[in-house]
Amino acid sequence: MPPLIFEPCDLPDEAEALRGEVRAFLAEELADYPVSKRAHSWIGFDGEFSRNLGARGWLGMTWPAPWGPGRSALERYVVIEELLAAGAPVAAHWIAERQSGPLLLRFGNDEQRALCLPGIIAGETYFCIGMSEPDSGSDLASIRSKAVRAEVKGEAGWVVTGRKVWSTYAQNSHYMIALLRTGDAGESRHDGTTQFLIDLSLPGLEVRPIRNLLGDEEFNEVTFDEVFVPEAMMIGAEGEGWRQVTAELAFERSGPDRFLSAYALLAELVRFVSALPSDATAGAHDAIGRLYAHLTSLRALSISVATRLDAGEEPALEASVVKDLGVTFEQSIPEIAQQILGIAPRLDGGSDFEASLAYVQQACVSFSLRGGTTEIMRGVIARGLGLR
Repeated sequence: MPPLIFEPCDLPDEAEALRGEVRAFLAEELADYPVSKRAHSWIGFDGEFSRNLGARGWLGMTWPAPWGPGRSALERYVVIEELLAAGAPVAAHWIAERQSGPLLLRFGNDEQRALCLPGIIAGETYFCIGMSEPDSGSDLASIRSKAVRAEVKGEAGWVVTGRKVWSTYAQNSHYMIALLRTGDAGESRHDGTTQFLIDLSLPGLEVRPIRNLLGDEEFNEVTFDEVFVPEAMMIGAEGEGWRQVTAELAFERSGPDRFLSAYALLAELVRFVSALPSDATAGAHDAIGRLYAHLTSLRALSISVATRLDAGEEPALEASVVKDLGVTFEQSIPEIAQQILGIAPRLDGGSDFEASLAYVQQACVSFSLRGGTTEIMRGVIARGLGLR
């Protein structure tokens, strides 16, 4: 049985030295940012904030020259951690900087990099993900959207048909990296897939929002009706899609966003309990202590994965473990908060705590969907450990 590798790691001095600078920046930028909006975590969308981060050099930090400053993944980790802890509105650049840019750096060609990377690092070019499909969910091997070789007006390329779903902020994005079927699935079902860089303004492409329980529309369905994609926009070689996706998901599943999405509610819970008389908080301190212990453990696991990513490894199995445990932790916070205080969530007015509780309680249902459902994650972990 292959072991899970979670080596204890500490953040280096240069990473910790950056923390104070980031906190000072956030204290100024978010001085009037209400708790109810901080509770939205990395779903908060603000293009100006993303541009300000880019101007500080805090996007694409790990990218090598000539695209970026080549700083360590652990310095970037500190920046991400502070942004999420502050509830900063990072959604505009989030997917592009977290995974699309690194994917293009590793597998893309010079034309794709020149087209997209300068805009990403400036906080001006946005990406969405084109993995999941209707009737497929997180079972990516069952995708049916396809790309077929074609020549249109003398230009070689691919004609894309099909649908992608749960594409976060596709309505605001400039590009999608889409996993498409270009050949036979084979016995493993992983063969015959290729990724493409798709301009979302191309003719034949339609983006339709999916409204959630909160009335938000960050999720979308994207339909391709014979969309022509030039040959130069194929990422890597034909048939390499599955290997690319596996590497990409290690970035998506292991970061601090997998256990800090509900941090604003946890911080507000601590503040609220601290203001109550001691005889009114029986059991609250124990419950908060357990949450803190879980948070600390998850952070240690996540830093271990980040250290291995920084070393050029692909800890996909360990990333899946962080994602699964992180979702369980995040989804427990609103339930525990309501149990220990007996306060009902309220979206229409009420205190900052009530508003934060209401948002996170409803939004956390989707936490298990992002980056792969709980069932899929546990199946991945079981296979990785040789249990199925």
